[in-house]
Amino acid sequence: MKPAITIIDRYIIRKFITTYFFAILLIIGIVIIFDISEKIDDFVAKEAPLKAIVINYYLNFIPYFINMFSPLFVFITVIFFTSKLAATSEIIAMLSGGLSFNRLMRPYFISAFVIALVSLLLNLFVIPPANKNRLAFEAQYMKKSYHNLNRNIHFQLEPDHFIYMESFRNWDKTAIRLTLEQFEGNRMVSKLSAESASWDSTLMGWKLYNYYIRYIDDEGERLKQGYTKDTILDITAEELIQRKGAVEALNYFELNQEIEKLKMRGDDRVKFALIQKNTRLAVPFSAFILTLMGVSLSSKRRRGGIGLNIGIGVALSFTYILFLRFSEMFVHGDVLSPAIALWLPNMVFVVVAATLYWVAPK
Repeated sequence: MKPAITIIDRYIIRKFITTYFFAILLIIGIVIIFDISEKIDDFVAKEAPLKAIVINYYLNFIPYFINMFSPLFVFITVIFFTSKLAATSEIIAMLSGGLSFNRLMRPYFISAFVIALVSLLLNLFVIPPANKNRLAFEAQYMKKSYHNLNRNIHFQLEPDHFIYMESFRNWDKTAIRLTLEQFEGNRMVSKLSAESASWDSTLMGWKLYNYYIRYIDDEGERLKQGYTKDTILDITAEELIQRKGAVEALNYFELNQEIEKLKMRGDDRVKFALIQKNTRLAVPFSAFILTLMGVSLSSKRRRGGIGLNIGIGVALSFTYILFLRFSEMFVHGDVLSPAIALWLPNMVFVVVAATLYWVAPK
């Protein structure tokens, strides 16, 4: 009985994994050097502590960068070491020894599975808290202060509660001309209006100014008014000033909760949350597709050698990454749903990979 994992399998898996991590370390080192040279002026101007730069920014930047360019690392890795195997006739020896091309793919897919699984876990649970620290550092030491430009804000807080704000000032966390309407079925039962409402962090609620409440029931209408009133609403100032990129700091379960909340409120930021969720799931799966393409392209010796194969690999990798980013425009333009748009690059490249794989043995 033949062993499930042979010496050849272990050899290819070891080559794949070690080359993958070597490529990551090499490219990350180069990227960090260029990033420091670009942002050193911001660090000095904002007096960012060295400890914060190293720990809060760069240690959290590394997993974010790996996640962003994981398809590139996988493809270059496969192209590089498979081209070397082909150049030294090792692949020819394997196939001549009775190993089929289909069987040759097993150790490649085992390696791709390990990388995809690690990437998925990073995407869902490790990178979000790292992004939280990175985004906080960028907000404090690198980016200009954020000003909320939203006007005419409408939210559904609960199935029967609707809130409206003419505008919201993030610098003092104050809503201008706030209205809260409560319904029972299709009938309005109360309407609260306030000239302004300020967020009170000690109360964890809102302080209304110059307000009145109109109650509507079977007996008619009643009006109550006053100068100030403390109230609790199912929305915080932090949620109103939250940037669209804040969903990057939510783990998988938090992200699902945020999507449900944004859907209920009718918040347009739900598109960014859905894009984030589907990207996290789609990118790890690309490891299998790009591995199949890489082996199919580089398993034969070419006149251009390894350089030509790496050039093709880099071009196709960047095409995939650009396609993935471009597909987000289909979501913002309401052309495709996030699930279809973000998985579209994988669908297209599956066809390309299958075609290359079918041609490769010939």
